[in-house]
Amino acid sequence: MDDQPASLPARIRELRTQRKLSQDRLAAAIGVAKSTVQSFESGKLIPQEGTAQRLDGAFGTGQELQELAKTAHDDLRPWLRSWEDHERRALTLRAYQPLLIPGLLQCESYMRAVFAGSPGNAGRVDELTAGRLARQGATIGREHPAILSAIIGEVALRTGPPEVLKEQLNHLVDVGHLPHVKVRVVAQGAGGLHVGLGGAFVLAGLPEGRRVGYMDDQLTGRVATSHVELARLDVAWLEVDALAMSADQSRDVILRMIDGQK
Repeated sequence: MDDQPASLPARIRELRTQRKLSQDRLAAAIGVAKSTVQSFESGKLIPQEGTAQRLDGAFGTGQELQELAKTAHDDLRPWLRSWEDHERRALTLRAYQPLLIPGLLQCESYMRAVFAGSPGNAGRVDELTAGRLARQGATIGREHPAILSAIIGEVALRTGPPEVLKEQLNHLVDVGHLPHVKVRVVAQGAGGLHVGLGGAFVLAGLPEGRRVGYMDDQLTGRVATSHVELARLDVAWLEVDALAMSADQSRDVILRMIDGQK
């Protein structure tokens, strides 16, 4: 789980070292100054498209460095990426949901029930369910999974058709045993009128120390990238984190709910 893919600067250093090339020799091979190679390896500069192509040619790496360079350039403008794109690349995810089970922790029957509950989703439930399952596979189900910490309002654990809810609660217990997933619950009424009641949100930690947030709404949600917005979401997370039970206590609560449905 700690074996994350290398960043562009680290990958260039790694490839150069493996091939026993000095920075001078690599610079000569791709037609740049030695100081430029040093800047690539320190992360101060990102290779432009043509330079990245020559790097791939020098190392024999196909399009690997070109793709890493494109990703690095796109990271300079995070507001242009979709949330799904950020989510797929996230190293860590902190999700808070006061009223529903977070999407990445939903079982298929619960997904279908949630999607079917919106008139605007008529005829699209299969498509939307497939998309959400793919998102789960690309985050907590991938080879190097994102570390997910989810805080859920207790009301979410009590809402839904009984047969669907029982399956969902069992799924929460199962997924909560994964080493990279932590599920915690905020008891109903805890904290009174706290900031978390303002709505669901997610904070993603991305490669190179970058961060981005997401806030749910009735339409498509909104990606948050500014320092001001992220600082406010950090404060909101700290508030709900302080109210949430531990993972073990939360699992006990969920298990008691499951037992109560038998």
